[in-house]
Amino acid sequence: MLDIKLDSRSHNKSGREFALEDEELVSRKTIYAPDMMAGKRVLVSGGGTGIGKATALLFARLGADVAICGRREELLDNAAELIVGATGRKVMTRVLNIRDADAVERMVAETHEELGGIDILINNAGGQYVQDAVDISRKGWMSVIETNLNGTWWMMQEAAKQWIARKQPGSIINVVCVVERGCPQVVHTCASRAGVIYASKSVAVEWAPHNIRVNCLAPGATRTEGFRQYPEENLDQFYQNPMRATSDAFEMAETMAYMSSPAAAFMTGELIALDGGQQLWGNSWLYGRPKWYSDDWREA
Repeated sequence: MLDIKLDSRSHNKSGREFALEDEELVSRKTIYAPDMMAGKRVLVSGGGTGIGKATALLFARLGADVAICGRREELLDNAAELIVGATGRKVMTRVLNIRDADAVERMVAETHEELGGIDILINNAGGQYVQDAVDISRKGWMSVIETNLNGTWWMMQEAAKQWIARKQPGSIINVVCVVERGCPQVVHTCASRAGVIYASKSVAVEWAPHNIRVNCLAPGATRTEGFRQYPEENLDQFYQNPMRATSDAFEMAETMAYMSSPAAAFMTGELIALDGGQQLWGNSWLYGRPKWYSDDWREA
Protein backbone atom coordinates (compact mmCIF):
# COMPACT_ATOMS: atom_id res chain seq x y z
CA MET A 1 0.00 0.00 0.00
CA LEU A 2 1.36 3.41 -0.99
CA ASP A 3 1.97 5.62 2.03
CA ILE A 4 1.40 9.21 0.89
CA LYS A 5 2.59 11.88 3.28
CA LEU A 6 1.71 15.50 2.65
CA ASP A 7 4.80 17.66 2.52
CA SER A 8 5.62 20.47 4.91
CA ARG A 9 3.72 22.90 2.69
CA SER A 10 0.36 21.37 3.61
CA HIS A 11 -2.39 23.66 4.85
CA ASN A 12 -3.09 24.08 8.53
CA LYS A 13 -5.98 21.68 9.05
CA SER A 14 -6.64 22.95 12.55
CA GLY A 15 -7.35 26.54 11.57
CA ARG A 16 -7.35 29.19 8.87
CA GLU A 17 -3.73 30.36 8.91
CA PHE A 18 -2.54 29.89 5.35
CA ALA A 19 -0.54 32.94 4.29
CA LEU A 20 3.18 33.22 4.98
CA GLU A 21 4.04 35.39 7.96
CA ASP A 22 5.81 38.69 7.25
CA GLU A 23 8.89 37.46 9.05
CA GLU A 24 9.23 34.54 6.66
CA LEU A 25 8.73 36.74 3.61
CA VAL A 26 11.57 38.93 4.85
CA SER A 27 14.01 36.21 5.96
CA ARG A 28 13.35 33.29 3.63
CA LYS A 29 16.40 32.49 1.55
CA THR A 30 16.15 33.33 -2.13
CA ILE A 31 18.10 31.64 -4.91
CA TYR A 32 18.88 35.00 -6.52
CA ALA A 33 21.80 37.39 -6.09
CA PRO A 34 20.88 40.29 -3.79
CA ASP A 35 21.47 42.88 -6.53
CA MET A 36 19.71 41.09 -9.40
CA MET A 37 17.02 43.79 -9.66
CA ALA A 38 19.23 46.75 -8.79
CA GLY A 39 18.10 49.86 -10.64
CA LYS A 40 14.77 48.34 -11.71
CA ARG A 41 11.35 49.89 -11.11
CA VAL A 42 8.48 47.43 -10.58
CA LEU A 43 4.73 48.08 -10.49
CA VAL A 44 2.67 45.37 -8.77
CA SER A 45 -1.12 45.45 -8.76
CA GLY A 46 -2.84 43.76 -5.85
CA GLY A 47 0.35 44.43 -3.92
CA GLY A 48 -1.16 44.63 -0.45
CA THR A 49 -1.61 40.90 0.17
CA GLY A 50 -0.79 37.41 -1.03
CA ILE A 51 1.27 36.86 -4.15
CA GLY A 52 1.43 40.57 -4.93
CA LYS A 53 2.83 41.49 -1.53
CA ALA A 54 5.37 38.64 -1.62
CA THR A 55 6.46 39.65 -5.11
CA ALA A 56 6.87 43.34 -4.29
CA LEU A 57 8.91 42.45 -1.20
CA LEU A 58 11.12 39.97 -3.03
CA PHE A 59 11.85 42.40 -5.87
CA ALA A 60 12.74 45.06 -3.29
CA ARG A 61 15.02 42.58 -1.51
CA LEU A 62 16.73 42.09 -4.88
CA GLY A 63 17.34 45.84 -5.25
CA ALA A 64 14.28 47.21 -7.06
CA ASP A 65 12.13 50.21 -6.18
CA VAL A 66 8.49 49.21 -6.20
CA ALA A 67 5.03 50.67 -6.64
CA ILE A 68 2.05 48.77 -5.29
CA CYS A 69 -1.60 49.46 -5.92
CA GLY A 70 -4.85 47.98 -4.69
CA ARG A 71 -8.26 48.87 -3.37
CA ARG A 72 -7.53 48.93 0.39
CA GLU A 73 -5.28 51.68 1.69
CA GLU A 74 -4.58 50.00 5.03
CA LEU A 75 -3.22 46.85 3.39
CA LEU A 76 -1.06 48.88 1.02
CA ASP A 77 0.33 50.96 3.87
CA ASN A 78 1.14 47.85 5.92
CA ALA A 79 2.89 46.23 2.96
CA ALA A 80 4.85 49.41 2.22
CA GLU A 81 5.96 49.69 5.84
CA LEU A 82 7.14 46.08 5.77
CA ILE A 83 9.05 46.53 2.50
CA VAL A 84 10.74 49.77 3.50
CA GLY A 85 11.67 48.41 6.92
CA ALA A 86 13.13 45.21 5.47
CA THR A 87 14.93 46.62 2.44
CA GLY A 88 15.19 50.40 2.62
CA ARG A 89 13.99 50.59 -0.99
CA LYS A 90 11.64 53.26 -2.26
CA VAL A 91 7.97 52.22 -2.20
CA MET A 92 5.07 54.06 -3.81
CA THR A 93 1.45 53.19 -2.99
CA ARG A 94 -1.78 54.09 -4.78
CA VAL A 95 -5.35 53.17 -3.94
CA LEU A 96 -6.75 51.99 -7.26
CA ASN A 97 -9.59 50.01 -8.76
CA ILE A 98 -8.11 48.63 -11.98
CA ARG A 99 -11.57 48.59 -13.57
CA ASP A 100 -11.25 52.39 -13.85
CA ALA A 101 -9.27 52.91 -17.06
CA ASP A 102 -8.80 56.65 -16.45
CA ALA A 103 -7.47 56.00 -12.94
CA VAL A 104 -5.09 53.38 -14.32
CA GLU A 105 -3.79 55.90 -16.88
CA ARG A 106 -3.11 58.46 -14.15
CA MET A 107 -1.47 55.93 -11.85
CA VAL A 108 0.91 54.59 -14.50
CA ALA A 109 1.98 58.13 -15.42
CA GLU A 110 2.48 58.99 -11.73
CA THR A 111 4.60 55.87 -11.24
CA HIS A 112 6.90 56.96 -14.07
CA GLU A 113 7.22 60.37 -12.45
CA GLU A 114 7.72 59.20 -8.86
CA LEU A 115 10.01 56.22 -9.51
CA GLY A 116 11.65 57.61 -12.63
CA GLY A 117 10.16 54.90 -14.84
CA ILE A 118 8.71 51.40 -14.91
CA ASP A 119 10.70 48.39 -16.06
CA ILE A 120 8.40 45.56 -14.98
CA LEU A 121 4.64 45.35 -14.59
CA ILE A 122 3.20 42.52 -12.49
CA ASN A 123 -0.56 42.25 -13.06
CA ASN A 124 -1.59 40.35 -9.96
CA ALA A 125 -4.87 42.05 -9.01
CA GLY A 126 -8.01 40.02 -9.54
CA GLY A 127 -10.92 38.38 -7.84
CA GLN A 128 -13.35 35.50 -7.97
CA TYR A 129 -15.94 33.65 -5.96
CA VAL A 130 -17.08 30.05 -6.13
CA GLN A 131 -20.57 29.33 -7.47
CA ASP A 132 -22.26 26.92 -9.84
CA ALA A 133 -22.31 28.47 -13.30
CA VAL A 134 -26.10 28.37 -13.68
CA ASP A 135 -26.48 30.46 -10.51
CA ILE A 136 -24.03 33.27 -11.35
CA SER A 137 -25.83 36.59 -11.55
CA ARG A 138 -25.27 39.05 -14.36
CA LYS A 139 -23.77 41.49 -11.88
CA GLY A 140 -21.44 38.82 -10.49
CA TRP A 141 -20.31 37.77 -13.95
CA MET A 142 -19.57 41.36 -14.99
CA SER A 143 -17.75 42.07 -11.74
CA VAL A 144 -15.22 39.30 -12.33
CA ILE A 145 -14.84 40.02 -16.05
CA GLU A 146 -14.38 43.75 -15.42
CA THR A 147 -11.62 43.12 -12.89
CA ASN A 148 -9.76 40.10 -14.21
CA LEU A 149 -9.96 40.76 -17.94
CA ASN A 150 -10.70 44.43 -18.51
CA GLY A 151 -8.72 45.69 -15.53
CA THR A 152 -5.69 43.64 -16.49
CA TRP A 153 -5.99 44.92 -20.05
CA TRP A 154 -6.09 48.58 -18.97
CA MET A 155 -2.87 48.02 -17.01
CA MET A 156 -1.16 46.22 -19.89
CA GLN A 157 -2.19 48.73 -22.51
CA GLU A 158 -1.31 51.81 -20.49
CA ALA A 159 2.12 50.43 -19.58
CA ALA A 160 2.77 49.68 -23.25
CA LYS A 161 1.63 53.15 -24.34
CA GLN A 162 4.08 54.76 -21.94
CA TRP A 163 6.97 52.49 -22.93
CA ILE A 164 6.39 53.01 -26.64
CA ALA A 165 6.07 56.78 -26.26
CA ARG A 166 9.26 56.91 -24.20
CA LYS A 167 11.07 54.40 -26.46
CA GLN A 168 11.77 52.21 -23.43
CA PRO A 169 11.71 48.41 -23.12
CA GLY A 170 9.40 46.68 -20.68
CA SER A 171 8.28 43.36 -19.28
CA ILE A 172 4.73 42.38 -18.31
CA ILE A 173 3.77 39.34 -16.26
CA ASN A 174 0.07 38.56 -15.93
CA VAL A 175 -0.99 36.30 -13.06
CA VAL A 176 -3.77 34.07 -14.40
CA CYS A 177 -4.94 30.55 -13.54
CA VAL A 178 -4.77 27.04 -14.97
CA VAL A 179 -7.48 26.91 -17.63
CA GLU A 180 -6.46 23.90 -19.72
CA ARG A 181 -9.26 21.65 -18.43
CA GLY A 182 -11.75 24.36 -17.58
CA CYS A 183 -12.57 25.58 -14.07
CA PRO A 184 -15.87 24.23 -12.73
CA GLN A 185 -17.58 26.46 -10.17
CA VAL A 186 -15.45 29.47 -11.20
CA VAL A 187 -16.39 29.73 -14.88
CA HIS A 188 -16.18 33.54 -14.80
CA THR A 189 -12.56 33.32 -13.66
CA CYS A 190 -11.74 30.73 -16.31
CA ALA A 191 -13.27 32.89 -19.07
CA SER A 192 -11.53 36.07 -17.95
CA ARG A 193 -8.12 34.50 -17.35
CA ALA A 194 -8.23 32.64 -20.67
CA GLY A 195 -8.91 36.01 -22.28
CA VAL A 196 -5.84 37.47 -20.58
CA ILE A 197 -3.68 34.54 -21.70
CA TYR A 198 -4.60 34.96 -25.35
CA ALA A 199 -4.49 38.74 -25.23
CA SER A 200 -0.95 38.33 -23.87
CA LYS A 201 0.04 36.00 -26.69
CA SER A 202 -1.39 38.46 -29.22
CA VAL A 203 0.38 41.58 -27.96
CA ALA A 204 3.60 39.66 -27.35
CA VAL A 205 3.80 39.62 -31.15
CA GLU A 206 2.54 43.16 -31.71
CA TRP A 207 4.79 44.71 -29.09
CA ALA A 208 7.96 42.71 -29.75
CA PRO A 209 9.32 45.42 -32.10
CA HIS A 210 9.17 47.78 -29.12
CA ASN A 211 11.17 45.36 -26.94
CA ILE A 212 8.20 44.69 -24.69
CA ARG A 213 7.89 41.13 -23.41
CA VAL A 214 4.53 39.76 -22.22
CA ASN A 215 4.16 36.48 -20.34
CA CYS A 216 1.71 34.78 -17.97
CA LEU A 217 2.08 32.82 -14.76
CA ALA A 218 -0.68 30.39 -13.78
CA PRO A 219 -0.44 29.46 -10.09
CA GLY A 220 -2.03 26.24 -8.97
CA ALA A 221 -3.01 25.71 -5.32
CA THR A 222 -1.12 28.53 -3.63
CA ARG A 223 -1.52 29.21 0.06
CA THR A 224 -2.50 32.83 0.64
CA GLU A 225 -5.16 34.72 2.56
CA GLY A 226 -7.49 33.76 -0.29
CA PHE A 227 -7.76 30.21 1.08
CA ARG A 228 -10.09 31.60 3.74
CA GLN A 229 -12.96 31.95 1.29
CA TYR A 230 -13.23 28.18 0.78
CA PRO A 231 -15.02 25.74 3.10
CA GLU A 232 -12.66 24.02 5.52
CA GLU A 233 -14.04 20.60 4.64
CA ASN A 234 -13.13 21.02 0.96
CA LEU A 235 -9.52 22.15 1.35
CA ASP A 236 -8.25 18.69 0.43
CA GLN A 237 -9.29 19.59 -3.12
CA PHE A 238 -6.12 21.69 -3.27
CA TYR A 239 -4.16 18.44 -3.23
CA GLN A 240 -5.74 17.23 -6.48
CA ASN A 241 -2.38 17.25 -8.26
CA PRO A 242 0.25 14.56 -8.87
CA MET A 243 2.62 16.06 -6.29
CA ARG A 244 -0.07 16.04 -3.57
CA ALA A 245 1.29 19.41 -2.46
CA THR A 246 0.56 23.10 -2.43
CA SER A 247 2.73 26.11 -3.17
CA ASP A 248 3.06 29.49 -1.49
CA ALA A 249 3.34 33.13 -2.46
CA PHE A 250 7.13 33.22 -2.14
CA GLU A 251 7.57 30.46 -4.72
CA MET A 252 5.36 32.40 -7.12
CA ALA A 253 7.40 35.54 -6.49
CA GLU A 254 10.66 33.72 -7.24
CA THR A 255 9.22 32.42 -10.51
CA MET A 256 8.25 35.94 -11.54
CA ALA A 257 11.73 37.15 -10.63
CA TYR A 258 13.09 34.61 -13.13
CA MET A 259 10.56 35.64 -15.77
CA SER A 260 11.62 39.29 -15.31
CA SER A 261 15.34 38.58 -15.32
CA PRO A 262 17.95 38.54 -18.11
CA ALA A 263 17.77 34.73 -17.97
CA ALA A 264 14.31 35.00 -19.57
CA ALA A 265 15.17 37.75 -22.05
CA PHE A 266 14.16 35.47 -24.97
CA MET A 267 10.81 34.52 -23.44
CA THR A 268 7.64 36.20 -24.62
CA GLY A 269 4.07 35.08 -25.25
CA GLU A 270 4.50 32.17 -22.86
CA LEU A 271 2.39 30.70 -20.08
CA ILE A 272 4.14 29.05 -17.15
CA ALA A 273 1.89 26.83 -15.04
CA LEU A 274 3.25 26.37 -11.53
CA ASP A 275 0.65 23.90 -10.35
CA GLY A 276 2.25 20.63 -9.26
CA GLY A 277 0.95 19.02 -12.45
CA GLN A 278 -2.68 19.84 -11.65
CA GLN A 279 -3.54 20.41 -15.30
CA LEU A 280 -2.52 16.81 -15.99
CA TRP A 281 -4.65 15.46 -13.17
CA GLY A 282 -8.11 16.96 -13.36
CA ASN A 283 -10.34 19.59 -11.85
CA SER A 284 -10.67 20.75 -8.28
CA TRP A 285 -14.16 21.26 -6.87
CA LEU A 286 -13.69 23.91 -4.22
CA TYR A 287 -17.29 23.78 -3.02
CA GLY A 288 -17.36 20.01 -3.05
CA ARG A 289 -17.23 17.41 -5.81
CA PRO A 290 -20.70 16.63 -7.20
CA LYS A 291 -21.79 13.03 -6.75
CA TRP A 292 -21.90 12.59 -10.54
CA TYR A 293 -18.09 12.86 -10.54
CA SER A 294 -17.50 10.59 -7.58
CA ASP A 295 -17.03 6.84 -7.37
CA ASP A 296 -20.67 6.30 -6.48
CA TRP A 297 -21.91 8.28 -9.48
CA ARG A 298 -24.60 5.69 -10.31
CA GLU A 299 -26.50 6.84 -7.23
CA ALA A 300 -26.51 10.47 -8.37
